Amino acid sequence: MSGIIYKIVPEDVWQKAKLAGVFDGAPVDHADGFIHFSTAPQLRETAARHFAGQQDLLLVAVDGGLLGDDLVYEVSRGGALFPHLYARLPLSAVLWEAPLPLLADGTHQFPELSDAAV
Repeated sequence: MSGIIYKIVPEDVWQKAKLAGVFDGAPVDHADGFIHFSTAPQLRETAARHFAGQQDLLLVAVDGGLLGDDLVYEVSRGGALFPHLYARLPLSAVLWEAPLPLLADGTHQFPELSDAAV
């Protein structure tokens, strides 16, 4: 499997990664031993479960095809396959980043994604 995968990340954590030239994960990733990603159809539930009510988030799109064998799709929530990266994320694999603003109802507003509906 490859294609575009997504990371929801606090803006301050992402800015530190950009300064360092590589993303080695957020605190939850460090705790679990891999960097968590979602596919486009998984994004809304990921945001609701793990980032509800959080502001100052970014959505980062990554070309999963550039990550090689370090990217593994593993069974997680509800038996779905989630992309997990067992390496640092090279910023050269990042396609784009966009703000993930918090709406009045506490959900996040996602940008339009070209590879699948969210």
